[in-house]
Amino acid sequence: MADDAVRRLPLKFQIGARTLATIPRRLVRVSFSLDAVLAPIAPILPPLPDDADGYLVTSLPELMLAGLDRHGLLAFVRQHYVRYHIDLAAGEAAWLAGLSGSARSGIKRKAKKLAAANGGVLDIRRYHDVAAFADFLPLARAVSATTYQEKLLGSGLPDDTASVRHLESLAAQDRVRAWLAFIAGVPVAYLCCTADGDSLCYTYVGHDPAHNDLSPGVVLQVEAMRALFAEKRFARFDFTEGEGQHKRQFSNGGTACVDVLLLRPTLANRVTVMALRGFDSAIAMAKRAATHPALATLAKKIRR
Repeated sequence: MADDAVRRLPLKFQIGARTLATIPRRLVRVSFSLDAVLAPIAPILPPLPDDADGYLVTSLPELMLAGLDRHGLLAFVRQHYVRYHIDLAAGEAAWLAGLSGSARSGIKRKAKKLAAANGGVLDIRRYHDVAAFADFLPLARAVSATTYQEKLLGSGLPDDTASVRHLESLAAQDRVRAWLAFIAGVPVAYLCCTADGDSLCYTYVGHDPAHNDLSPGVVLQVEAMRALFAEKRFARFDFTEGEGQHKRQFSNGGTACVDVLLLRPTLANRVTVMALRGFDSAIAMAKRAATHPALATLAKKIRR
């Protein structure tokens, strides 16, 4: 849950995927796993090193915020969201039954369309061990290089030595599940998941935007879920932090969470919190006003 290392992290002034400015701070990041989110245990923060400005606490269950020991630090909630997951123990039939009728019909239609583009059959391949992951990585990297996750967010499938070795180590421990979707032998979508306790996490994902009309990412997600239901290795599929239509559509569980910034009460940090609060409030007001016709242009810029 906790990362005791002090890291220089940028506090972002951000509109959608665009970062306008950053303020660097030395922070200890405390990230709650899905197991911790679902456990009714009050969070305890690790000791704060002398050279740290504070904590960045992510995926804190909103109900636990009031009981958080803030150690006299300045507290500022930066983000509210639902942490979505799929209960794999419920089984595939129950999961599908819990989806809306339009979602189920959409799944069938998209799978049929993707299959038609590949000569009438779906080509979904799984990569679960070390040897298979070695085959998966270059193919998935080719897809990742085309995605908005990599181009705009810097969150594509990593290819640096340390990250690759980490993923290979997880694969050797049976803690990686990965899939690729192909059209005419060319990969068009990938999903790379890593295990955290009894949960399998939605770690790296992307699809080639040239095939947006075929929805390869949606089809790949559904086929991956079917494989996980059949395998019965994991208790939950964790969509991790943040929201999105894809996560809402396919989940059958969720917990309201917040990301909280806790900073030492220095003058510089007080100014930082005031600036972040003012910026976030302005963006929130702009989003609420986005339905006004005169603000249509602004709405497009801030819509996620």
